[in-house]
Amino acid sequence: MSLNISRVLHALVPHSLHARLVIGISLGWLVLVAAIILVASRSGDQLAGQANRAHLEYEAELIARHIEEAVAVRIDALQRLAGRVPQDPVQSPGQTAALLDENVGLMALFDALVVISADGEVLADIPELVGRRGLDVSDREYFRYMRHVRRPYVSEPFTGAASDAPLVMVAVPILAEGEFRGMLGGVVSVEDGSFFAGLRRIRIGNAGFAGLATASGLVLSHPNHELVMRPVPGAETHPELDLALSGWEGASEGRLVDGTPALQAYRQVWSANWVVGVYLPRNQMMVPVKAFLRQQQWVGLITVLLMLPLLWLGLKLLLRPLHRLERHIARVARGAAKRVDPRTGMRELQQVADTFNSLEQQREQAKSLLQDRQAFLDAVLDSSPTGLFICNLRGQIVYLNPALHNLTGYDLGDYRDWEIFEHLHVDEINDVRDLWRHTLETGRPFSRQMRYHAANGQLLWLELNVSRVTDDGRPLGYVGTVKDITDSRQREALQRWEAEHDPLTGLLNRRGFERRLEEALVEWKKAGTPSALLMFDLDHFKPINDRGGHALGDEMLRRIAQVLAWEVRNSDHVARQGGDEFAVLLPSCSLNQAQRLAEKLRQAISEIYVEHEDSTYHVTMSMGLTGLLESDEDIETVLARADAASYRAKAAGRNRIVDAVERSD
Repeated sequence: MSLNISRVLHALVPHSLHARLVIGISLGWLVLVAAIILVASRSGDQLAGQANRAHLEYEAELIARHIEEAVAVRIDALQRLAGRVPQDPVQSPGQTAALLDENVGLMALFDALVVISADGEVLADIPELVGRRGLDVSDREYFRYMRHVRRPYVSEPFTGAASDAPLVMVAVPILAEGEFRGMLGGVVSVEDGSFFAGLRRIRIGNAGFAGLATASGLVLSHPNHELVMRPVPGAETHPELDLALSGWEGASEGRLVDGTPALQAYRQVWSANWVVGVYLPRNQMMVPVKAFLRQQQWVGLITVLLMLPLLWLGLKLLLRPLHRLERHIARVARGAAKRVDPRTGMRELQQVADTFNSLEQQREQAKSLLQDRQAFLDAVLDSSPTGLFICNLRGQIVYLNPALHNLTGYDLGDYRDWEIFEHLHVDEINDVRDLWRHTLETGRPFSRQMRYHAANGQLLWLELNVSRVTDDGRPLGYVGTVKDITDSRQREALQRWEAEHDPLTGLLNRRGFERRLEEALVEWKKAGTPSALLMFDLDHFKPINDRGGHALGDEMLRRIAQVLAWEVRNSDHVARQGGDEFAVLLPSCSLNQAQRLAEKLRQAISEIYVEHEDSTYHVTMSMGLTGLLESDEDIETVLARADAASYRAKAAGRNRIVDAVERSD
């Protein structure tokens, strides 16, 4: 059997050197063309991904900026109109309605305008809608926010009581002498309004599109109308979208709702607490690359077909000296000649050398083409707006692009022994070096947010991602990207502080205080660490607001907050629960220590005063004190016990401290 196969193969292989050379060179040319197409495919895939990622991020930034500007224009228009609303719109409904009619031009920005009283009643609207005027909206989220915060606000989507349609309210407060007199709202329809209609019409290429969702996870705009006002997909299937809802911005690969692989970019609309998403299906992203590859395949095929006859003729001419040598050897074999002319032999060797030089020239042309592509890729790296660097397998930097140099101010020579973490913040050096050594040992990706000293002395927050580069499983080195996240980190820190602090006093608000009380209760259950809770409200505070106004009352609250901050320990937590209610959490504090501090606070607060029109106002406090008990399962129990003790202190004559634990005993 094996003998028969060998005979077949021997019969198929040409016996002519000329034919073998033609076939061999043709096959070599085909392999070269295929290699070039393969390299072009991989390079095109990478370049298309980078280009489309940058394009999507740019589109998302433009859309987010446009929405920010649109929201700002609408808030500015509402604020100007709010300044002309009568100081008491409840007493002047006709004048208020007339003012809206005079400003009907604002309907180019909104689908409706409403004026709402301080009690939450709709006093006027344009255009008039049956059932809207006189409607009580005091329980609406946007009205409660406006009444307490008194700042411009873009609401969460809600269903209109009169229109029964999904709406968004852009609201500004109506203030008179510092008092809340109501609010002016611009209503935007989620389904039919022009505000969102333009966004739904945006297309990126043939199938790419833009979407908009609230940070709470509700779809506001999407080309698929059925998805509007529905929750966004969860983190299990769309982790990038879940990160974007938490404040992340950037681009990555993921999937659409129907599972289609897609490139996606996200940007935040901070003024409205919205998230813009731009999506491009991966199959559309690869359309130009596939078209380019098809074109190259046809060019390669046509080139091979054209070169075959030329190659056949050229080889025949080049091999003619060998044929002459063959004839001369045959003449010697026949006895017609006595010897082989050595000159004939040298000429044939020179022809072989010339043929080799011709093939070498073709190889150099192919090499030049590959070098041109490498130069193109180097140019792409140098022009990339993202900071990029390349490390060898020992972790030494061998290349960094201009974007990274512009970001940090350092060039390649500024790194001692090319050390990548040369300029880290001192608090992060050890942790980052350990993680980096782990990456060098295992090849796993490195991802870290870190503080970094720029050449100009500025402390930057950088996001660093490093991945190992391999070729057929063989490691070649590491490539890293660097992103400046300083602004986003600062915004996040400010937002976290504002979310847990009272804007008037700077003390913790109820939310921040309850979180720290939760931590103290967990520590008590886990390690038995005692903590004490003081809760009190102010006695005789109402006359200050009634006679001196809210400004005088606010001044008294600020002074009390200052005294509380001075008197407690650095580890204690002081909060304004709301109105004139305060609370103090004393971690790692016994009841005896807490009673001494409570008496100290009572005495200090009784000495605080404010003056107004030759009158001096003092306040005292009625305080409830409690420690953590074994039976406490949640903070509501602890708060209720301290609050009840505070009420008993007020009922007992004010300006005193009641121990809730002693009463329960």
